[in-house]
Amino acid sequence: MLARRDNEGTRAELLEAAFQEILRVGFQAASLSHILQQCRVTKGALYHHFSNKKALGLAVIDEVIRPEIERMWLQPLVNNDDPLAAIHDILHTNKALITDDFITCGCPLNNLAQEMSPIDDDFRASINRVYSNWQKNWVQALSKGQQQRKVRSDINAEHAVTFIIAALEGCIGMAKNARSREVLFSCAAGLMAYLDTLKQ
Repeated sequence: MLARRDNEGTRAELLEAAFQEILRVGFQAASLSHILQQCRVTKGALYHHFSNKKALGLAVIDEVIRPEIERMWLQPLVNNDDPLAAIHDILHTNKALITDDFITCGCPLNNLAQEMSPIDDDFRASINRVYSNWQKNWVQALSKGQQQRKVRSDINAEHAVTFIIAALEGCIGMAKNARSREVLFSCAAGLMAYLDTLKQ
């Protein structure tokens, strides 16, 4: 049982170190040697859990980035009859948590989409699953909000959600490029104004 716990702990450490490395420099520039140094494990331990660097990168998407997206952006809308208010709350809460590292590094999912989707179909498919699940859950939430008369009945929920997520990722990308939280907050204010237009 102890060996199993150690195995799982090593895997989790490798995933976290790989996530931080990829977030900092991107997948292609990520150094396995640096990841191993951070975890203080051997190359053999890495290959016990992941067959190669690509397998490690795909696991980061599935086991680190996807759960974080769900925690931040999906869970607050579960069983919530007012999805627009919930999204407002998420944006307001996250504003207080914005760090310099977030401004510098940006959104890990969008970073990988920009870097890897054009050149690797496995990465593209894995990233697309995360985005598709995000979209599906928010469309369901907006549709429920329409039924509860919290969201305008005349809007197309799928179109609105696609735009909102794209705007969010665009806001983060612009702030990363400018290295400016003011750019992020200005863009977020425009997005929140758009959300207000969707209210019933």
